[in-house]
Amino acid sequence: MAMSDIICERRGAAGFVLLNRPQALNALTREMVQGLDAALERWACDPSVERVVIAGMGGRAFCAGGDIRLLHDQGLAERFDAQLDFYRDEYRLNQRIARYPKPYVALLDGYVMGGGVGVSIHGSHRVAGDRLAFAMPEVSIGFFPDVGATFFLPRLPDATGAYLAVTGARIGTGDAVELGLATAHVPSARFADLTLALEAPGDTDAIIEAFRAAPPTGTLGPHRALISAAFGPCQISHLLLALEQAAAEGSAFAADTLALLRAKSPTSVALGLRQMTEGRSADIEAALRIEFRIVARICRMGDFYEGVRAVIIDKDNLPRWNPARLEDVDNRAIDACFAPLGSQELTFAGGEDR
Repeated sequence: MAMSDIICERRGAAGFVLLNRPQALNALTREMVQGLDAALERWACDPSVERVVIAGMGGRAFCAGGDIRLLHDQGLAERFDAQLDFYRDEYRLNQRIARYPKPYVALLDGYVMGGGVGVSIHGSHRVAGDRLAFAMPEVSIGFFPDVGATFFLPRLPDATGAYLAVTGARIGTGDAVELGLATAHVPSARFADLTLALEAPGDTDAIIEAFRAAPPTGTLGPHRALISAAFGPCQISHLLLALEQAAAEGSAFAADTLALLRAKSPTSVALGLRQMTEGRSADIEAALRIEFRIVARICRMGDFYEGVRAVIIDKDNLPRWNPARLEDVDNRAIDACFAPLGSQELTFAGGEDR
């Protein structure tokens, strides 16, 4: 099946997916989400398809997120149902990938952010190239880490998931492999050969192993003890105090992290920390249901529209958050975002596990 922005086709023993919006860093549209979901459903029942392989076109990005500008415009027009239709489809796709019965190989090079994380991280194999730039940057635009982040980020070691969730920090190949976000490193120059090899029948692990290389050393390693101590409790007051104390003792990393936090939407930071607590015991379905509850509320809150204005539309990078300070976040407002939606809860076709 071919579409203008996504190509889904059989290539030998593989179902091959190419995200094909290089001019937009392969950002996901609803049509792309629906096209991938339909292809996965079809290939799951096709015995001639041994695995799925997904890649991004253009070299700059695997996928840098969703079509945030469109979702922003829909909200300003009060087309909230259209917004939620996109997230409902996207989160169901994330769940399908997490429960997929066949190997699902994501070839990750360049930007992998937001929605791009959602169509890769839940797969069985995540192969990182040399240029990987991984981030969940939603707190920068008054949104929150979604696409299953409530499930996968709390499971990263040393509270690094909480760190990524609320700072929006970008990491490279070395850290992605060390944290388990990527399952292997293959040099970017060998991606074309690896893709051809994955089209042939055979054991997926063995095929990737033949191309695997030692990853570069990550940059977070020296700071993981501080990250664990500061971010582990997932409490704003503790986090700020721990970073302030470490910065006062000479930690440039703590000072930089504190500055990052202060620039983000305070509401988004509070939501992200709460997600990390809620997600520790949640399976993928429960995590995505939590995120759908949040998105149903956040799309009617001002910080999202202000963040998109400041970062994407006007690009002045001077958002006026409400509230403006982390210390002033109302916990009752955060609680309200996690409240059940009743008949509007996110459901999954064929039951929880499809």
